[in-house]
Amino acid sequence: MHHVGICEVTKCCFNSNNKCHAVAIQVGDHTPKCDTFTDDARQCGINTLSADVGACKVTECRYNKNMICSADSIKVGWVNNSAECVSFTPDL
Repeated sequence: MHHVGICEVTKCCFNSNNKCHAVAIQVGDHTPKCDTFTDDARQCGINTLSADVGACKVTECRYNKNMICSADSIKVGWVNNSAECVSFTPDL
């Protein structure tokens, strides 16, 4: 699996110091939305882990190979009022 290198979504409970500490995240359907995003004041996840991309359902992304992300690492940020994979690149 490939890493979530940086997560800038500081209001997600899995985020600590711009790192995602979920075991793995799932990204979108037709948009690169982080489906694992959880707006919660509690700290979630395991602080010694760095998240991987478990599944990517955005088939329009050039890095999506059979629902597996092939990017070396991704960046998640706050876009259009939601947590999204900003590494998303359309497959032209």
